[in-house]
Amino acid sequence: MRVSTGRATQSDARMFTVVVECLGVGSQRRAERRLTVPFALLQSLVGTIARQGGRIKAVIAADGAGAADGLAPETTAPAAPSAPAPSEVAAAPNPPAAPTVSHADVPVNLYKPKAPFIGSVIDNYSLVGEGAIGRVNHITFDLSGGDPQLRYVEGQSIGIIPDGVDANGKPHKLRLYSIASSRHGDNLEGHTVSLCVRQLQYEKDGEVINGVCSSFLCDIEPGAQVKITGPVGKEMLLPADEEANVIMLATGTGIAPMRTYLRRMFEPGERAKNPEYQFRGKAWLFMGAPKTPNLLYDDDLNRYLAEFPDNFRYTTAISREQQNRDGGRMYIQDRVLEHADEIFAMIEDPKTHVYICGLKGMEPGIDEAMTTAAAAKGLDWSTMRPQLKKAERWHVETY
Repeated sequence: MRVSTGRATQSDARMFTVVVECLGVGSQRRAERRLTVPFALLQSLVGTIARQGGRIKAVIAADGAGAADGLAPETTAPAAPSAPAPSEVAAAPNPPAAPTVSHADVPVNLYKPKAPFIGSVIDNYSLVGEGAIGRVNHITFDLSGGDPQLRYVEGQSIGIIPDGVDANGKPHKLRLYSIASSRHGDNLEGHTVSLCVRQLQYEKDGEVINGVCSSFLCDIEPGAQVKITGPVGKEMLLPADEEANVIMLATGTGIAPMRTYLRRMFEPGERAKNPEYQFRGKAWLFMGAPKTPNLLYDDDLNRYLAEFPDNFRYTTAISREQQNRDGGRMYIQDRVLEHADEIFAMIEDPKTHVYICGLKGMEPGIDEAMTTAAAAKGLDWSTMRPQLKKAERWHVETY
């Protein structure tokens, strides 16, 4: 007998709950468990259950309409499941899709490198505390006076062209930075944009080299004019659904887009500006930093935590101050592994989106943690992740 998973032409975003007994060890083996997976992983899960001696009681479509293919309680899983033949496949309704931002409504490339917008610096201040490693600044630019108006939405980036010329005497090329302010700006007046910039420094041949654009921005004075391009990017857009769940994994200045989401969700002035978007879902931020003074926007995050305890959760990984369960430094991937069951329970909900932003080196660790967590539930992360990406629920911006 094959498990019916619906017409092959239907969306892979469909979710199914498998009710199973006799899976796991000890008390887990005696307990009934419910495992929710997307369409693409259903057959794989059934095979895993069979190999581990589990007993399937029911397979239920995500909308709760009933068991797929008439699976009744006490049905034993097949030993070697195969993909359902077209003649054996029964229809299963799709769960309602969570509303997403219409990409057609997102502004892109209003200003290009050959004709950039000229903005002026309003403010530039340090974001790190005493004893922090490195230099990180919050920089705000005035965008008023442009034609067209330089507008943007949460999750986008802008380009900055630093003053001066390179070693060949040519103008510097632009650098992209994730926007750290909501579309209304920090002052909520709709004509500013803010960036969170870490000064790049590295050593070469015994000499400390400062990054061109990051140093230019960290040193810039209020009133100075700056060439700005963009905005660009549609990868990191928030879903429009007010009841969506949002898991955010950030390190360092990767907090920038997360700050835009959280301001839109929880900042009182933003909520007043957005009567059509009053966030009621669950938002969980995992923030990685080397030391406590390097936790960016920490005061605001703790304020949101105090004011919206039912909707916001804030977990830090401070590598030089905290230890993981093996006694090593605590990184984002260690926190993911610690909370794997909760994270997967959220991911199994079609309304959950995951956002990752920070250094590219964080990706392998997160993938490793998710692979381990998935395997513990009989799932294959290498298959599951592309399906989440295809469903526009897995968003990554690393550098």
